[in-house]
Amino acid sequence: MSWAASRPSREIVSRLRVVLADDEGPARAFLRRMLNDAEDVDLVGEAANGVEAVELIERERPDLALLDLQMPGLDGLAVVRAVRKASLPLIAFVTAFDEYALRAFEANAIDYLLKPVEPIALRRTLMRAHERLERADLRADDSARVRETAQLLATSAAGSTWLRRIPVRRVDDTILVPVTQLAAAVADGELLHLTLVSGERHTITYRLKDLEARLDPEQFVRLSRGTLVNIEVIQSVSPMPGGTFLVTLKNKLQLPVSRLRARALRDQLLTL
Repeated sequence: MSWAASRPSREIVSRLRVVLADDEGPARAFLRRMLNDAEDVDLVGEAANGVEAVELIERERPDLALLDLQMPGLDGLAVVRAVRKASLPLIAFVTAFDEYALRAFEANAIDYLLKPVEPIALRRTLMRAHERLERADLRADDSARVRETAQLLATSAAGSTWLRRIPVRRVDDTILVPVTQLAAAVADGELLHLTLVSGERHTITYRLKDLEARLDPEQFVRLSRGTLVNIEVIQSVSPMPGGTFLVTLKNKLQLPVSRLRARALRDQLLTL
């Protein structure tokens, strides 16, 4: 398969800034040609040894560094150790010897390329770098949304002991959901899926334990590690095998109760 044929089929929304370090001129030129031919890559520098590679990485702050494992002065692994953590990009090692693979991945490399590098193998490395960077951007966005939601929740609860409204950020505005209309909150990582009494659903970026701390414990109860429900919206509690329960809400949503929470639920709701 040709290099052109192995280019990504989907649109790349950003370009990778790449540096290349190899003490062998022909090998470096070979990779340079492929990188320059890639539509989603900016080759921002080359180094002929490990010392130059460290200086290049810290100066250019690339997204990805392709490092030869065997270089004079500092080898590829030593380069990774020498670069300041704040400046360290994604790393892919290049070598003619596959016995170094384990050491490469122990250094948290995203890939390991054997010389002579095949175009399709290099393409996989570049796509892997794109995916890692996209996930990092999403995590950064999630963290920002957590802080923003926390600030909105704090504002909405000003002057009140318990939270009365939950702000839900939309594209251009924020809607305020009365806590009395919240039927259930189900955690999904850093996301919370909110189901209202009406059946309407919203998603916010917030931790369930933090939301629970802001809600009246007389009104909301945990069903499991990841589920919180409004007691006033519970229609029925059905026993299940193994001593657990299945809770049905007035909007017909059914939620299981974990074994750990079953006794607490029984004591709180099912005992006079």
